Amino acid sequence: MMSHDDAVSQSSPDHLQRKLQNRHLQLIAIGGAIGTGLFMGSGKTISLAGPSIIFIYMIIGLMVFFVMRALGELLLSNLQYKSFVDMAYDLLGPWAGFFTGWTYWLCWVSICIADLTAIVNYLTFWLPEGTQFTPLGGAAISAGCVLFLMGLNLLTVKLFGEVEFWFALIKIVAIVALICAGLYMVLTAFTSPSGSVASLTNLWTDGGMFPNGLKGFLAGFQIAIFAFVGIELVGTTAAETKDPEKNLPKAINSIPVRVILFYVLSLVVVMSVTPWRSVVPDKSPFVELFLLAGIPVAAIVMNLVVLSSVMSSMNSGIFSTSRMLFGLAKDKQAPSFFERLSSVAVPANGLIFSCVLIMSGALLQYFVPNTITAFTLVTTLSTILFICVWIIVLLSYIKYRKTRPQLHATSKFKMPGGVAMCYVVIAFFIFTVFILTLEPDTRQSLIVSPIWLVILALSYLMMKRKPV
Repeated sequence: MMSHDDAVSQSSPDHLQRKLQNRHLQLIAIGGAIGTGLFMGSGKTISLAGPSIIFIYMIIGLMVFFVMRALGELLLSNLQYKSFVDMAYDLLGPWAGFFTGWTYWLCWVSICIADLTAIVNYLTFWLPEGTQFTPLGGAAISAGCVLFLMGLNLLTVKLFGEVEFWFALIKIVAIVALICAGLYMVLTAFTSPSGSVASLTNLWTDGGMFPNGLKGFLAGFQIAIFAFVGIELVGTTAAETKDPEKNLPKAINSIPVRVILFYVLSLVVVMSVTPWRSVVPDKSPFVELFLLAGIPVAAIVMNLVVLSSVMSSMNSGIFSTSRMLFGLAKDKQAPSFFERLSSVAVPANGLIFSCVLIMSGALLQYFVPNTITAFTLVTTLSTILFICVWIIVLLSYIKYRKTRPQLHATSKFKMPGGVAMCYVVIAFFIFTVFILTLEPDTRQSLIVSPIWLVILALSYLMMKRKPV
């Protein structure tokens, strides 16, 4: 099975990711942990769960860490693997490769659509207070963003790695600056224009750590888990470095540190400076923190940072979807149309096809003008699909332990807890899907998601009968 990473290497002679040194790998991996889910989604999660959001991110982070450890052991057991698609194909069968490849492609398409809603939301920062973009205006902005990034990806792939490197650096510097500024406000008991005093006590003095009870705590998982989607790219990228035995464990083992630093610590700071009830669900709490603190210039800078972060996410998504389609086509699991390359060695057909579907996200802005509602609908669908991919990784690990015990015995990067922990994490993910039934907006996406599974099943049966 050829993964999208393999496809990239054939379609782009100057593909930078295959030349990444460890310092580049680590920076891009860290930047990948800071995405739209954290910047955009944390506002609604705080409004649902209150300060207990801290525990939510720690729990999800721990579970995803075990997925990454399983992925790491599998990647190192066979250095011919370039992604979980290869592993699923080899260990579970062609159906698993087909399911994982196409589902992962749709995951990134849906993430790009979610990013479109976030972009429109961030741009309202520049409008007069109390005004919003019209549905048509939001759709036009979304379409313009997709066309811009599509044109960029059609022209060249040489600078992709370098562009993502600098995007990651911007995000990291911004988060560190926010944490430092917030800690300074807490230490100096900064009083905002609204009269609230920055203090760690804001975390527990207004209803405690679980102000909305168990239901609010569970509801917080809905958006929070989206903040972790795409983290499996760390393992895939690390596996493509010159020394995967050294760099892959280093990248995976740093995940807990990243979760604590970029998720937990940043949100502790946000809720210490801005009491959780003052956090606006449909706005980025990172931008609002500086506004409530009376520092509009810093808020403007942070808004530009989160906007660049979303554009970076979309750029990665568009890049990934085109390469995934190319890889599937090379393995005869997608139409050969997607296997053709442009004169500059870009899988243009797959790229344009993906962008057309992402462009449909512009219609979402028209029919669902409330950006946070649209964001929740799309991110829920993406989360469900990513959970399916993560479960496939864990099932691949279980099959690996059963059929290739000799490889596990010689592994230098064994998954903690082994097969038993795989079942624990799978049970957690199934429980997380159940949680999605608690709120009407996430329930809608959950009801729609089986349609994709039916489409995949029918497509696979047709593919087996008649070669693509």
